[in-house]
Amino acid sequence: MTGATLAPTPRLSRRNRRRAASIGLSAGIAALAIFWMSPMYLVFVNSMKDFGEILRNAAALPERFMSDNYEVAWELADFATALVNSLFVTVLAVGGLVIIGAMAAWRMARRPHRWHKVLFSLFVVAMVVPFQTLMIPTVQLSTWLGVVNTRSGLVLLYLSFGMPLTVFFLHGFVQSSVPREIEEAARIDGASSWQTFRLVVLPLMRPMIATVSILHAFWIWNDFLLPLLVLFDPARRTIPLAIFSFFGVHSDQWDLATAALVMGMVPIVVFFLVFQRFIIRGVAAGSLKG
Repeated sequence: MTGATLAPTPRLSRRNRRRAASIGLSAGIAALAIFWMSPMYLVFVNSMKDFGEILRNAAALPERFMSDNYEVAWELADFATALVNSLFVTVLAVGGLVIIGAMAAWRMARRPHRWHKVLFSLFVVAMVVPFQTLMIPTVQLSTWLGVVNTRSGLVLLYLSFGMPLTVFFLHGFVQSSVPREIEEAARIDGASSWQTFRLVVLPLMRPMIATVSILHAFWIWNDFLLPLLVLFDPARRTIPLAIFSFFGVHSDQWDLATAALVMGMVPIVVFFLVFQRFIIRGVAAGSLKG
């Protein structure tokens, strides 16, 4: 049969379709990455320019890299004070959430008393309550307790709002990935409940603790609304509040404003790059049965 063409085999067609789908998916992901990174690129390159160069071409690379913008923004925004405040609040809040949440989650997972089940249900319900509905009661309660305009009061509020998610994650991890047999062996060897938790359970919870710590660190470091509600003294401002106040005064000085934005982003970006592997490790460990 002359002139006849051979039809492509079904296996070859499926392979070509999979390859085309993979190429299309990769192209889509690359486009989304470029779209997401574009604002960060604009902020960074414009932080190294003077104001006139920004007006001429905001998207171009700097003709001459300038570091003076960072020095001026650091002084005008009192960035050193804001950095110390953010570190103080983030470290204490994340540490408290991890320690208290781990103990509570282990207790509720290993002693399923009906009141523990009720308390865990309340934690789950609290996770779905919008913060906007709690803003006014939060301010009123903070005023009544005398913790308004204090860094320790802000830490206390973060402990309250972050505990439900912490307990939920760690409770599920204890049930799925911490074997009871290891705890029973420790008790047989004479370990107390505190020793069992500190020496046996807590090290096994490390992957999920790292994941929860990173997630809460992102939230607390970048949070703007809660500090805005309870902090009024400029000496107690966190970085988001300091940048917001700086923009209010220097909104027409884009060179200084973008430099302040970069300084606010750098610490948490570095933190993420260093500890990002713990997120994947914690999620993977929590999905496996121990």
